[in-house]
Amino acid sequence: MEHGVSAESYKDLVLFLATAGIVAPIFKRLKINPILGYLLAGVILGPFGLGRFIPVAPWLDYVTVDNPDEIAQLAEFGVVFLLFMIGLELSWERLRLMRKLVFGLGAIQVIGCSAVLGVGAMLLGQPTVAALTIGAALTLSSTAIAVPVLAEKRRLHSEAGRATFSVLLFQDLAVAPILITLAIMGRGHGTFHMADLLSLVPAVIGLGAIVLVGRLALRPMLKSVARAKSEEMFMAACLLVIIGAGLAAQVSGLSMALGAFVAGILLAETEYRHEVEVKIEPFKGLLLSLFFVSLGIRLDLSLLVAKPGVIFATAAGLLLLKTAVVFGIGMVMGLGKRAAIEAALILAAGGEFAFVLLDNAMGAEVVPRPIGQAVLVSATLTMFLIPGLAALGQYLGRKSGTTQVSEAPSVDSSAAEPDRVGPEPQGQVLIIGYGRVGKLVGDMLGRHDLPWIAVERDARLVEQGRRDAGRIYYGDASRLELLERCGFATARAVVVTMDSPEQAEAVVAAARGARPDVPIVVRARDARHAARLYELGATDAVPETIEASLQLSEAVLVDVGVPMGLVIASIHERRDEYRKVLNRPDALGGRRRRLRDASLR
Repeated sequence: MEHGVSAESYKDLVLFLATAGIVAPIFKRLKINPILGYLLAGVILGPFGLGRFIPVAPWLDYVTVDNPDEIAQLAEFGVVFLLFMIGLELSWERLRLMRKLVFGLGAIQVIGCSAVLGVGAMLLGQPTVAALTIGAALTLSSTAIAVPVLAEKRRLHSEAGRATFSVLLFQDLAVAPILITLAIMGRGHGTFHMADLLSLVPAVIGLGAIVLVGRLALRPMLKSVARAKSEEMFMAACLLVIIGAGLAAQVSGLSMALGAFVAGILLAETEYRHEVEVKIEPFKGLLLSLFFVSLGIRLDLSLLVAKPGVIFATAAGLLLLKTAVVFGIGMVMGLGKRAAIEAALILAAGGEFAFVLLDNAMGAEVVPRPIGQAVLVSATLTMFLIPGLAALGQYLGRKSGTTQVSEAPSVDSSAAEPDRVGPEPQGQVLIIGYGRVGKLVGDMLGRHDLPWIAVERDARLVEQGRRDAGRIYYGDASRLELLERCGFATARAVVVTMDSPEQAEAVVAAARGARPDVPIVVRARDARHAARLYELGATDAVPETIEASLQLSEAVLVDVGVPMGLVIASIHERRDEYRKVLNRPDALGGRRRRLRDASLR
């Protein structure tokens, strides 16, 4: 029996991996959001898709999912990892600056949409408690779909993106109180007592414990693991932080996603932020794909056939009401018209937490199961439309912008830069390696008011640099993913000061392959190493042995009485001769240098 269950689980896993390997490339080639592909694949592979035809064609059992509940439990980690990555892009200071959007716009959206949708459900004949439950469930939008869509369109840093993210964040914070409130209302008396408020105490204690432990233990733990210089141990530590914080939140009555989000915020202020992002990104992408597949699996297509009018009317009503309410709230809160339109359309659809709320409500018999299932199908249909709604919002925003002379100022516009969710600030110099040489380079850049970011693999050097108020991150810079997290796409230059020739060559090769235009200055061991770096694409390679010889020569010439001007001129001349020899015309760096010089002339 156990062998049979194991075989079914493996079959479902193989089906998912095959879906991930087929759907994403096809939809990306067709320039269609892969999220839609995963949702559609879930519909096809689920018990309400091909699974319905197994009695007629038994062979379909091999290509359908047998355990959708098990997949749904695993798929929830997709949202957990997504919220953790979002937390990594924030900090307590940025969250404080966003408080007007989060606790103002977000709170009003949840209360306003819940009230409007609840009244709509009551007008359609639902009891008060059931109507408010349905309204609260449909108020919540999809973080798992909306955030990746905004990120793909590079709209997460815009005014609409910040507003949308702030509302989604408050919705995630509101899930636990809504669940507790529904549990109280479901008892039948419909009134609150002081004893009911005690149910919030474990959640508050749990959240405080996560913050306290994170503040005290996260950095020492990761520093200890980083000093071991083990990729496997560092990845295990990252997974422990996410899952541990999520489980602690769940035990306290909160959502796992909220616990992981708080852990992400705590890690955002550490030097390990970008390395953690690189380690977790593959897990997040895979689990989010599984999450979208699981949503499709739970879509009961038979209801579309049995009650098409009800399903589509509910979906359309949801989109219209939420769009109108969010747009109105956005305008009242000071959002520009373009941002209000875009945010309203992205937030109009239902979300993944509707499944959590309605499953609890149906289990407690607060909402009749047929009604709850129909509402879930309608909400899921709207989730299919989120990529299209985002595109429509961006188009309408641009169209409305052409008819306006100016827009209303954005909320918290004075803090627009600090509270932005996204990568490092633009236009900085990347210093790869922060030993004695890298520290001196950073000091010289600072003297000329040039901003810089350093990346170092030695946790001890990172800690020392952080104590000196440097912007230094732990990680392996030979991986392009980490360079991109550190703002490589907009960097003014890259300075490689590592004392390992092999690592320096790997960084130069990765950086030059990604950006042919960026200046790359590298510390070389000797003339032979400098020649190799030029071949890999370095703009300038500085051999330690040659520079030491030139400095010794300069000191001797000055000491024996040669005029300083003549000494400096001769040293520069000799240095140029070395560069011409090392940077051969057939080397990659040589070609770039000649093209650059020609363009200057």
